[in-house]
Amino acid sequence: MVFIVSLDTTTLAVATPVITRDLGGTTIESFWASICFMLAVSVTQPLYISTSDVLGRKIPLYTAYLFFAVGSIIFGAAPNMSTLIIGRTIQGLGGSGLDVLNEIITADMTTMKERPMYLGILGIPMAAGCILGPIVGSLFTQFVSWRWIGWINLPLIGFSFFLSHFFLKLRPLEGSFISKSRSLDLLGMSLFLVGCTAFVMPLSWAGALYAWGSWRTLLPLIIGVILLIVFVIYERKPEWPVIPYRLFNSATTISTFLGGFLHGLILYTLNTYLPLFYQATFFETPLHATITLIPMSILNLFFSCVSPISVAYLRKYLWNIRVGWVALTLGAGLLLLINPDSSVAFRTGMPIVVSLGIGILFTVLVLPAQASLASVDDMGLAVGLVVFFRLLGGLIGLAIGATVFSSVFAKSMKEVSALPSSLVALENSQNAIGFIPQLKDLKSSVPPETLNKVIEVYNHSFQSIWIVLTVFAGIGLVSSLFTKEISMEKEELGRQRFEPSE
Repeated sequence: MVFIVSLDTTTLAVATPVITRDLGGTTIESFWASICFMLAVSVTQPLYISTSDVLGRKIPLYTAYLFFAVGSIIFGAAPNMSTLIIGRTIQGLGGSGLDVLNEIITADMTTMKERPMYLGILGIPMAAGCILGPIVGSLFTQFVSWRWIGWINLPLIGFSFFLSHFFLKLRPLEGSFISKSRSLDLLGMSLFLVGCTAFVMPLSWAGALYAWGSWRTLLPLIIGVILLIVFVIYERKPEWPVIPYRLFNSATTISTFLGGFLHGLILYTLNTYLPLFYQATFFETPLHATITLIPMSILNLFFSCVSPISVAYLRKYLWNIRVGWVALTLGAGLLLLINPDSSVAFRTGMPIVVSLGIGILFTVLVLPAQASLASVDDMGLAVGLVVFFRLLGGLIGLAIGATVFSSVFAKSMKEVSALPSSLVALENSQNAIGFIPQLKDLKSSVPPETLNKVIEVYNHSFQSIWIVLTVFAGIGLVSSLFTKEISMEKEELGRQRFEPSE
């Protein structure tokens, strides 16, 4: 499950320009191809968390498998960008459950004392998917067809479902399906789903498709805020709320949730924009850009696995978290040093620093939230919420990245005068991402000074994103100062623990 989600979320980024070109899409549509997946994942994860806590893990898990398979088929067969976006959205509905339930089930099956070691093991398929995803996406895009990014999911889903159905033996919850269904917080789920969707959607188009002051941006944003406020007030009432208040009783838990949000914001934005940055600034193909970033991905794997294992050995997590935030802040800032004149060694090695922070925080950040809880049965909820906030941060990060890139690109492009006909499409910032694959083909037909100015506009637009990410990483570092070191020497198991067959 971890591998499938990790692979799928990283294959699309390198293929986005080619998909946009083949299907005649705009920059906004290319951003939506990524944002719709994150939107579906983020707004439905609390529903999976709450539903699995009331009905048991298996029913939501099987539902997630079904959504993911159907979405992959629609994506692979998409004749246009609209259909592709629909497919990615349905994939997101399934990926949401697969992503959050794998961590919740791990919390069910392990004690707090032994969990860091299992998180280190889970870091292997997670990082393997992150490494292979861009490579697989690049190979399919360049040598076969980007449609195989969807088709490759089907055998993986089939095999994973087989393993889950026959070998994942979890203790069932008491009561009939109907009686348990009555405990679901359906009104809270509805308020959250509609409110969160209304809130995050305008963030994706503000400053790019519509101005921040446009009613098309402000109206859904305001409606979303109002509904989320109503949701927060209402959540005091249900017996089984979507997001229980008791999980926010300590500064450690709150700082962990904030850290998860900021980590996701930085992680998913970098995963999307770094490959595009290398393709635009250095005329690299999707495959070449992936190879350039392999050292970063490998060290991400290394630190994701080693960090929780070191926690299991030292029995302390706080310094890992703070070192992770320092590395992430420093690494995001160092990306500003990469420019069109950078050597291959420099642009390959510089992102390694940011991989240190990403890797450490990915697997260790959930520990303080769990350690701070009194009830072992709340640990799955806490893990689920950390995953939710990480994905919500990723969604908002992609929206912010899209807004920053489009705004800066449009403003900077106005300063480039007398564009030849082959570059005139770039006068509209909505065409900027889809145009990236064509840049390397214009080296012989466009005057070098003009092409260099265009490349500098791309470079400046991406650097603006790095600046924003550096600021958010700094906020994450400050938030870690409110996290306390709490003992992990707990050996209780959750009520949905693993029960192997006799």
